[in-house]
Amino acid sequence: MEAPANKLPLLGGMNLNRLAGPVLILLILAMMILRLPPFLLDLLFTFNIAMSIMVLLVSLYTTQPLQFSAFPTVLLITTLLRLSLNVASTRQVLLEGHTGPDAAGKVVEAFGHFLVGGNYAVGIVVFIILIVINFVVITKGAGRIAEVSARFTLDAMPGKQMAIDADLNAGLIGEDEARKRRSVIAQEAEFFGAMDGASKFVRGDAVAGILIMVINVVGGLLVGMLQHDLDFAKAANNYTLLTIGDGLVAQIPALIISTAAGIVVSRVGTDEDMSQQLIGQLFQRTQVLQISGAVLGLLGLIPGMPHIPFLIMAAALGGLAYMQDQREKRALEAPPPPPEMPAAPAAPELQEVGWADVQPVDLVGLEVGYRLIPLVDRNQDGELLRRIRGIRKKIAQDMGFLVPAVHIRDNLELKPNQYRITLKGVDVGRGDAYTGMFLAINPGRVLGELQGTQTRDPAFGLPAVWIDANQREQAQTLGYTVVDASTVVATHLSNILNQHAAELLGREEVQALLDHVAKEVPKLVEETVPKLVPIGVVQKVLQSLLEDGVHIRDMRTVLETLADHYPRTQDNDELTNAVRAALGRAIIHQIFGDTDELELIALDPQLEQILMQAVQAKGGSGGGFEPGLAEALLQQAAQATEMREQAGQSAVLMVPGALRALLSRFVRRSVPQLRVVSHNEIPDTKNIRVVAVIGGRA
Repeated sequence: MEAPANKLPLLGGMNLNRLAGPVLILLILAMMILRLPPFLLDLLFTFNIAMSIMVLLVSLYTTQPLQFSAFPTVLLITTLLRLSLNVASTRQVLLEGHTGPDAAGKVVEAFGHFLVGGNYAVGIVVFIILIVINFVVITKGAGRIAEVSARFTLDAMPGKQMAIDADLNAGLIGEDEARKRRSVIAQEAEFFGAMDGASKFVRGDAVAGILIMVINVVGGLLVGMLQHDLDFAKAANNYTLLTIGDGLVAQIPALIISTAAGIVVSRVGTDEDMSQQLIGQLFQRTQVLQISGAVLGLLGLIPGMPHIPFLIMAAALGGLAYMQDQREKRALEAPPPPPEMPAAPAAPELQEVGWADVQPVDLVGLEVGYRLIPLVDRNQDGELLRRIRGIRKKIAQDMGFLVPAVHIRDNLELKPNQYRITLKGVDVGRGDAYTGMFLAINPGRVLGELQGTQTRDPAFGLPAVWIDANQREQAQTLGYTVVDASTVVATHLSNILNQHAAELLGREEVQALLDHVAKEVPKLVEETVPKLVPIGVVQKVLQSLLEDGVHIRDMRTVLETLADHYPRTQDNDELTNAVRAALGRAIIHQIFGDTDELELIALDPQLEQILMQAVQAKGGSGGGFEPGLAEALLQQAAQATEMREQAGQSAVLMVPGALRALLSRFVRRSVPQLRVVSHNEIPDTKNIRVVAVIGGRA
């Protein structure tokens, strides 16, 4: 198999692309220590020049600064490369400078002789001018632009984030596009900040160039006169020309790369590169070309002025203005398109609306006001995201199935500190939360009052107060339960998910659960669903269990029981009762734990007989209760439940199996704390003690 085009082949299991950076840095550092021959210096100086030209061209052809996001690193590496070459060439100049002008290689000799005419005084002046241009003009300006751009980018980040969120809420973009735009905003701030810091390297490089030049000249004179017995004129000529050549061969690439840096940070991002921008914005206005040509022509006619250069440039601008004017006239005189052409684009409009525009309803949703965005923003390490993952894991461990993912989004229609929990697109819970503050919940026995915003715990309705962080210890001392904003939202969401677990168990979730169980007991699943028991029946039984707060972790027992009873009855209540009887030990353990004596609430025998007769008369459905009986039953059930809760015990009503489903549905809405179990669910090893009896008038 061939290696991808953008990667080097693997060598020994390692990609060579990943070795390029470390090897390059190590070689650059090695040049400061090892002595390099003149020929190798020529190659490296040429490579430095080629690298600077490539960097300049890349900066000219990029359309957005982030397209060259590696530029700060490139700036550092090229600066380090120049300094290493300066050190290597300085060593060679001082050691071999007495032998002639080619002691440090042909490239240094060429820059010392041909570019400055062999005159070291001219070379010094040119060298200093290049450093001044690089240090004072280009680098300083580019650094200032990068600094201001970084500051403005950071200031604009909140507004850009809100604009992205608004587009996301309006449906103009999807989650992936929103995530990509947020990443681009963060990268822009990081890029300009890095460019601001990287410009300091170029400033230091310019200062180092001046110091290296002075050290080389003085050191060369001393070495030439004292060690090699050269006269002052000969030593000055040799070592100064070599030093100037060395300085120029390093500073010219530095000037090119600094120019590239200025181009990158000073560009306004468009879809055009620099050449297209210059031509499109500078030479496309006929009036500008005409006026500029006329001014140059007038200057060329003034006595004493150099007529030929001014008149040549005036003629060139006039010619460009004429060509641009003719192009605009041809565009205006072009025949209009035929009448049929505007109607042609109508075909795609017929396909604008499709099934892709029908967005499915989120099973579970969490919408937050804009001040709560930090709680759910991955870039800000939102604590609520981790808590939601923990909630789903806890429900999966407790209930036995994986609830659907929670779709989180911001909603500008909500109040800034408000959140809303939705189930299948319908609001099922809402509340307020304040980032940076804590909710002090009154569990019923506190030692004092707290100053803050009075409210109620959204999950359980307990009285509470929002307090500042500095009041946290005081609230805990007074007996309050203190939680942060993310815990408030997470607890509310967990309570909602547990209450509506049955609604969240759809056929897709049941099928995923069966696929998971099939890994452990493949034969049981294969022979039961759907060959013997339809998946819809399994779903209804599991939902009935979840409605009564029974976990479904023991799917093996559930499937075996359904396989045994489904051929005899297809009634959902009867199948559920059979499954509950098989799970009786687990149900009782879930409610009472390991206790051997079960304290239960029972029905009055007379009331129990009346209800049994009503159920049998209605063919098992039970129908409705007589109003007076229903009211008395609910009232006594609520009183018995309250007594058990005050004693710190679970409220459990024991009824015959035929009445369990009917009474469970009856008391679930008014007395949700009361659990209803049947006689056949209680293991034989447990002792029963009736602590309350519910009886009513028939």
